Amino acid sequence: MLKTGLGVTLSIYICLIFGLENTVFAGVAAILAIQPSVYRSWKQLFDQIITNTLGASISLFFIYFVGDGPIIVGLIIVLMIALSIKLKMETTIPLTLVTVLAIMSASGSEDFYFALERFFAILIGTSTAIMINILIFPPSYKKKFMQDVESTFQDLSLLMRTAISDEMKETSYQEINERLEKNVLKLEETFKLFDEEREKLGKANQINTREFILFKQMLKVIQEGRHLLVNIEEHYVQRYTGQEEDKLYDQQLEELIKYHEYLLLKYAGKIKADYQITENDSVIDKDKFYDQVIEFYEENKEQKLRNLIIASSIVDYSYHLERLDKLINQYLH
Repeated sequence: MLKTGLGVTLSIYICLIFGLENTVFAGVAAILAIQPSVYRSWKQLFDQIITNTLGASISLFFIYFVGDGPIIVGLIIVLMIALSIKLKMETTIPLTLVTVLAIMSASGSEDFYFALERFFAILIGTSTAIMINILIFPPSYKKKFMQDVESTFQDLSLLMRTAISDEMKETSYQEINERLEKNVLKLEETFKLFDEEREKLGKANQINTREFILFKQMLKVIQEGRHLLVNIEEHYVQRYTGQEEDKLYDQQLEELIKYHEYLLLKYAGKIKADYQITENDSVIDKDKFYDQVIEFYEENKEQKLRNLIIASSIVDYSYHLERLDKLINQYLH
């Protein structure tokens, strides 16, 4: 918010210093140019220069040789959208169209200079906003990623602990479930930005490679937990299960989510070094769990077949938690 406001302010001041009157276009350009990462800011600057120059050139050509009527403006808008998509610069479309409209709306004998003035004002706004985004408080995705992991885990934990026991009201459960789904998508986008910064800008020296792999596994564990909840919602039908079977699945989920919480605290350095939540390398006794699941399956094959999908997801979630534990140990030591 602050960087957008600062970008608009500086853009207007720079335009005034150079004697440009169309400061509003610089302000609009600054608002549209702010990007969520340093890499995307650099890429946006390069792409904006290309597409805005194309848009300005095509607009001036049509003004002088064809006209500037409403139909012409509409055709140029269509053309610039198509060109931006062809060049794989879709993110520049809004500002490019602003450039086209700004230039096409110029009229009178001095329309050429007026159009150029608007074009330069837009370039000033774009460049200023992007440089501010790069130089002033650049995004820290390591910190943001961990904050997103923790907030997403809170919803995952609550749903996991009540998915089988069905203690929560349906409306509350669905509300938290929808929020979890949005947070997982948000977490995936944060990791994508983080990965772009590391890969495209060569920031590998600023982050341990093991830590990056660790973050990737943290995301994978969240995704597996979410997938497990989806399978429970789709396949677990309580009226076809008994108390013992409910207890089995509920107990396994409780153990897994406790283990997940333990791993996040362990990475954050909030767990004593000699404390272990498991006595061996496995959070659940897979052989015993398998035998119990098969025993329930043999009792009523038709109704229990779908529960095997849930059992498989539990084992998968457990596997990725154990792998995360090993990665955390490697990173800490």
